Amino acid sequence: MPPAELSEPVSCPASISITPVPSYSSSQETISENTAGISLSIHGAEKQIRNHHKRSAPCHHTSERLPVVRHSSLPPVRKSINMEESSSGSPDSAVTNGKVHHPAIKDVRIFLDGSEGVNSSSKDDDSLLHPGNLTSTSEDRSRLETGKDGVKETSKLSGLFFRDGKCRIDYIVVYRKSSPQTEKREVFERNIRAEGLQMEKESSITNSDIIFLKLHAPWEVLCRYAELMNIRMPFRRKIYYLHRRFKFMSRMEKRISRFRGWLPRKPMKFDKETLPDLEENDSYTAPFSQQRIHHFIIHNKDTFFNNATRSRIVHHILQRIKYEEGKNKIGLNRLLSNNSYEAAFPLHEGSYRSKNSIRTHGADNHRHLLYECWAWWGVWYKYQPLDLVRQYFGEKIGLYFAWLGWYTGMLFPAAFVGLLVFLYGVFTLDYCQVSKEVCQASDIIMCPLCDKYCPYMKLSDSCVYAKVTHLFDNGATVFFAVFMAVWATVFLEFWKRRRAVIAYDWDLIDWEEEEEEIRPQFEAKYSKKERVNPISGKPEPYQAFTDKCSRLIVSASGIFFMILVVIAAVFGIVIYRVVTVSTFAAFEWALIRKNSQVATTGTAVCINFCIIMLLNVLYEKVALILTNLEQPRTESEWENSFTLKMFLFQFVNLNSSTFYIAFFLGRFTGRPGAYLRLINRWKLEECHPSGCLIDLCMQMGIIMVLKQTWNNFMELGYPLIQNWWTQRRLRQEHGHKAKASFPQWEKDFNLQPMNDYGLFDEYLEMILQFGFTTIFVAAFPLAPLLALLNNIIEIRLDAYKFVTQWRRPLASRAKDIGIWYGILEGIGILSVITNAFVIAVTSDFIPRLVYAYKYGPCAGQGQAGEKCMVGYVNASLSVFQVSDFENRSEPKTDGSIKYCRYRDYRDPPNSKEPYSYTLQFWHVLAARLAFIIVFEHMVFTIKNLISYLIPDLPKDLRDRMRREKYLIQEMMYEAELDRLQKERNERKKNGKSNHNEWP
Repeated sequence: MPPAELSEPVSCPASISITPVPSYSSSQETISENTAGISLSIHGAEKQIRNHHKRSAPCHHTSERLPVVRHSSLPPVRKSINMEESSSGSPDSAVTNGKVHHPAIKDVRIFLDGSEGVNSSSKDDDSLLHPGNLTSTSEDRSRLETGKDGVKETSKLSGLFFRDGKCRIDYIVVYRKSSPQTEKREVFERNIRAEGLQMEKESSITNSDIIFLKLHAPWEVLCRYAELMNIRMPFRRKIYYLHRRFKFMSRMEKRISRFRGWLPRKPMKFDKETLPDLEENDSYTAPFSQQRIHHFIIHNKDTFFNNATRSRIVHHILQRIKYEEGKNKIGLNRLLSNNSYEAAFPLHEGSYRSKNSIRTHGADNHRHLLYECWAWWGVWYKYQPLDLVRQYFGEKIGLYFAWLGWYTGMLFPAAFVGLLVFLYGVFTLDYCQVSKEVCQASDIIMCPLCDKYCPYMKLSDSCVYAKVTHLFDNGATVFFAVFMAVWATVFLEFWKRRRAVIAYDWDLIDWEEEEEEIRPQFEAKYSKKERVNPISGKPEPYQAFTDKCSRLIVSASGIFFMILVVIAAVFGIVIYRVVTVSTFAAFEWALIRKNSQVATTGTAVCINFCIIMLLNVLYEKVALILTNLEQPRTESEWENSFTLKMFLFQFVNLNSSTFYIAFFLGRFTGRPGAYLRLINRWKLEECHPSGCLIDLCMQMGIIMVLKQTWNNFMELGYPLIQNWWTQRRLRQEHGHKAKASFPQWEKDFNLQPMNDYGLFDEYLEMILQFGFTTIFVAAFPLAPLLALLNNIIEIRLDAYKFVTQWRRPLASRAKDIGIWYGILEGIGILSVITNAFVIAVTSDFIPRLVYAYKYGPCAGQGQAGEKCMVGYVNASLSVFQVSDFENRSEPKTDGSIKYCRYRDYRDPPNSKEPYSYTLQFWHVLAARLAFIIVFEHMVFTIKNLISYLIPDLPKDLRDRMRREKYLIQEMMYEAELDRLQKERNERKKNGKSNHNEWP
């Protein structure tokens, strides 16, 4: 049997006015509308008669009728009763004694006037209120059963439905009866009913002051707004086009597939039986249209729009409903901000746990399926079910996890190469000539590192530090720095391609964000001056150019001031390091006294971490103040401005001390006998005799580990503790059994809400980690490995948090990761510059290279092996006469030491110009500058070449898009021909054929 057609509704001029009838119940006053309608099944099923039961609508006798306030952007409201064409009967109809006889009327709509919406109760409509009852709100035990058509059926119990068991709860709004904003809620809820949404109220079991407002969108409302919002829905199964293969290739593929059959199954992929068949991804989609509803695959009206789409439609309606007379008195967000409502959220689809195994009994619901296949720690090695995440949480959250999974996967080669570089340092440690000379230099006396209390030390005492430095600063470091710069470019370019595939699969290619609403704060500030919007053609508030510039200047001044605060904090850390190095050198414990330099660095890093975390709290408040001061026009502009400020603040805060150690530590200290002093008092800190790279490695390792540990605790530990405390209080008050029987809205309300900034904290954490992984990777090759291990945990932490610890966030759409992609590109450019300076300035790579080719045993031979480094340590140390020390810096000794050595290229004290720079110093300086220029130009050339060679769209995706466009046009044309042919045949049967009609 061919699919039945749903024709365009025909408006009926008659209207039925509903008169309020008082009920004899003392607690409620309700009237019922039970309307019988005849409907058609969609895909060849038998025509059935169904009773459309509409929930009770409250009506109270009120002395005054409050007006229904509507927003002009909403479509016209039509409270209608749909009666579709039956298989037989006369085409006439009549209205007799208030009853409509319609044996064969084609989609007649009987419009209701505004009396139902006007005659509403006051005092928050207590007639809709059901007292909390433990026996009537059992936990949802819905099952996902996949039939032969792949459609999942959910058992309708009270956890996710109205009390009638038929109306699914699409949205929950919570308020307190003690809240003073009663009139606003009253008008808002009256307008909700006027838009066609059905509602039911229920008091909380745990707190009688809390009221839950349950909202349900009927089919007519969903269709009307789905068309208005251009929501794409499936209308035809995809036909996959296979390219013609040569016989040789087909034989090879058969042999390869036979060989794969002997191998074990891929452990990282899920079984096809585990994940449900997501029909949207296997079907062509098109913007929903009520006129062409017969084109879409509608197996069941209740499941045609999934739960995430239904909640998004309801939220779209609530954001455009007025609650008071006035231009700006509109939307649920404003009511949440002025405490008219406590919370608003869509429901989770039942419990995420089950007594039965998912392998034997299947998943109870999508939340249970997400937990077992995604959020459970036992599947940490599996691929993420991104399509299921997108279906449950929406495209915006799905894109975040897609990007996080792609970033984590791309870290595997970076971590592998970084580990190889580290292992190369381990295996070549015994062959390193520089480390050998340092460990054997027991006759070389080094000058003290601080004033008075620091003793002379033998160079051989720093043998361990020299070996550790070789692990990170070896011949493979330059290669790894170039590799990571190229890796960052490849990562971003291939993410573009991956995002394009995801956007195609999720129908985001042609999706454009609708014209955003103006922020209420912007409207309130600039409502006196208006200008016509060139896009919408409507007048809107206008911010003068001079006002905008002045606010941006003030905001930029605030950003500059906060950066100065960071520099001041780093200056404080420098003073701490200068002061404590002398203190640790005079410490009683020999272990600390001998390792005063390491103790100073370690404690300074820990204190710096504490300052970083404290300043982050301050920066968030300052960023909010500065962003609100700028008065951004829309929410996306506000979000981008806030994101940029927070990233800038936290990036400078996190990396300022690292930049100091990498590029300034030990560079401006002077020389023994002529030290540069801070405030003419404290001598600036010097590098360890084995170099400054060990300090940079320690700084990066401690900060990276501590910050990632703290972030993971705050992301999961804090919500876990809060939810545990709430559940403990509920168990004490109501017992274990009572808590288990709480309805789903009660359970979700007791969970933690998603943070105010959405995915901002998640993205910021990963972007800062990306900066750590790329900017100073030449000094710490193990950074990608630490990032990889953290991200494997991070994916499951975030998944567990979203599924179990947070209320279900509203599903929202997005095409990409937004401003974060531009920030990632900026970090990639900065990483090239910093790694060039780290290799040239911080490490000893360039001085060793200059010595090998110019001053070593192999000078002029064009060789630079380990044998060419003989004598490098002695050549890199200058001689200082102890008698030339200043009085305040001369160490306390018996006077037996006449000379000491220090790291620099200066003439000896008995030369014509004592302590002046040697020619080798200028050769090293010129080589460093030349290396920076050559390295940057080479790497930037490679990056740009890779960006040019890698197209943003894969070729197969481009071909699929073109073919889909062609097939959609053909399908739509054929569907229209079929419809016209059916109409022609029907007219012939009724004797109304027209010989001039087409086709």
